[in-house]
Amino acid sequence: MGSENSNGKVPLISKIAYGFGDVGCNFSWMFVSNFLMIFYTDVFGISMAAVSALMLFSRFWDAINDPIVGGLTDKTKTRWGRYRPWLLVAAPITAVLLVLTFWARPDWSETSKIVYMVITYCLLVLGYTCVNIPYGTLCGAMTQDIDERAKINTSRSVAAMIAIGILNIITVPLISKFGSESAKTGYLTVAILYGCIFAACHFFCFAKTKEAVITPEKEKISIRVQLKAIMQNRPYLLALVGQILFGFTLYGRNADILYYFTYVEENAAYYTTYSMCIIIPSIIGAACFQPVFRKLNNKGRTASIFALLTGISMLALFFFNVKEAPVIFYALSGITQFFFSGFNTAIYAIIPDCVEYGEWKTGLRNDGFQYAFISLGNKIGMAIGTALLAGLLGKYEYVANQTQNEAVLSIMKHAFTTIPGVLWIVTAVILFFYRLNKKRYNEIMEDLKHGKRG
Repeated sequence: MGSENSNGKVPLISKIAYGFGDVGCNFSWMFVSNFLMIFYTDVFGISMAAVSALMLFSRFWDAINDPIVGGLTDKTKTRWGRYRPWLLVAAPITAVLLVLTFWARPDWSETSKIVYMVITYCLLVLGYTCVNIPYGTLCGAMTQDIDERAKINTSRSVAAMIAIGILNIITVPLISKFGSESAKTGYLTVAILYGCIFAACHFFCFAKTKEAVITPEKEKISIRVQLKAIMQNRPYLLALVGQILFGFTLYGRNADILYYFTYVEENAAYYTTYSMCIIIPSIIGAACFQPVFRKLNNKGRTASIFALLTGISMLALFFFNVKEAPVIFYALSGITQFFFSGFNTAIYAIIPDCVEYGEWKTGLRNDGFQYAFISLGNKIGMAIGTALLAGLLGKYEYVANQTQNEAVLSIMKHAFTTIPGVLWIVTAVILFFYRLNKKRYNEIMEDLKHGKRG
């Protein structure tokens, strides 16, 4: 089993630095999640059908590179550890790819635009994978103490919610300011700014974190054997299904959100107001994970409760809009974000604990490989959510920068409220069956220390 070269306690600066890693991730990936689809259709001039096809195609690409990157991180051996060096090398490369992805040439032919879109997006996804998988796995390598991991993931989630809030508030005004003469200039300038933030945050994370869990050298293990081990890890499988639903719900809604305010509410500026109203609830919600976990002693059940309340709040949001009931609309948006942020903290806090369960159950420890499939599951959900949205909008004749027909407006409204609301409730039901509580986890850790297996 892995062993720790300390007492399991993680310094505050390391927790903060780890949180900054997710600040960087969100200044790239949430920018992509929230703005790339509308950038492709309304600025670059690419059809909805092509965007939908890209979202699906790119997941085949992920299915290849995610497990490979996960396996490579487990095999990496440097004086800085297994996972931290990836942040140092891959972050600046990914920052450059982010800029290239938002480099629009609307005067190109349709074929040229599609080819450029496919190449840059797939390379960006690969670059992000090379950062996000080792970053996510790093938490489990910093300590094996279940409470310290909860604190680390709370730091991560609080930092992420702050970053997302800031990004959502400033991005539309920045695009308008820098793109006063051309929207494509606005998007490109913002991408350069966010790429620099992305790289800087991961440099800080690299510098101030430490891999304290020492994993012994092991012989090469085939992908088939690792997959077989994963299939025996029930808590991990529940977390994986939760991540697929999470990706579908979160990113499908995020891709829709700017369309919703632009075309349903008829004012993209409402998006900035909306973002301002949800930033404080999101920070508080992320911080509330720890007290709820201490009460329940089960991270899966904690995630389940937050998911259920997120779904109920989102369903209620369907009955209100900014124009007719702004106070209720923004209040419900804040409540929804509060519960979502608690879930976001809980779902990522689950994953490192599943690694020890898998080691206890099968004798195999493969942190990076397991996180790779979590990442892949999240991306598969994202692909289905965004591709389905783009496909439906294209089918019902969405026309960029024009007044939309009733069918298109209805799709945008339901994608913002009822559809994700129902899926959050489904997610809650699934995670309710997660049974790896704190007591059982500590028993497993004792078994591992004494060489016992499940």
